[in-house]
Amino acid sequence: MRPLIAAALIAATACLAEARQAREAGQGAVQPQQTSPLPGATPPTPTAPPAPAPPPGQSVVSPPPLGRVFASDQGMIFNAIRPDKVMDFETVIVRLRAALANSKDPVRNQQGWGWKIYKAAEPGPNGSVLYVFVMDPVVKGADYGVAKILAEAYPTEIMELYRMYTTSFAAAGQTLLNLQPIASEPQVNPGVQPLDGRTPSR
Repeated sequence: MRPLIAAALIAATACLAEARQAREAGQGAVQPQQTSPLPGATPPTPTAPPAPAPPPGQSVVSPPPLGRVFASDQGMIFNAIRPDKVMDFETVIVRLRAALANSKDPVRNQQGWGWKIYKAAEPGPNGSVLYVFVMDPVVKGADYGVAKILAEAYPTEIMELYRMYTTSFAAAGQTLLNLQPIASEPQVNPGVQPLDGRTPSR
């Protein structure tokens, strides 16, 4: 058993080293999933740099999907964008809107109907430009990963679009929020006396 344990330890050490190298080499891309409550609290979100464009005559391979699936009926995604990359990001967003609207997939159409995009007037973290995606309602089980949607709609252009998209993010990156509605009527604690002295209704 000892040789097996030693081999397992060596393999685990190698995996950790590869993961560390991948994190150090992937500055500028977007993490698969972020769930921080505030965009400023999100750590840098690199994963891997976009693959180079294939030589002429070879088939285009789409990048791996980033995976943005919501677990609630409403959701938001904060995007902290570098000021010098605003044009690139907005170019990709225009293509994203067209992809959702023109898709033959009814799920993509539904996503487009409920996917609203806003640009904040106030600066984002560290002087970034903040864009907010509001999904209301969320399409249950649908992947909101921008790269995957673009790859479906523009298979021959995806590498350039993917490069423009991933390199536009500032250090704060992207933050996904699942939103839960609060009760329309306040919950009254029976042990708390109202300020007007009346007994709470039951």
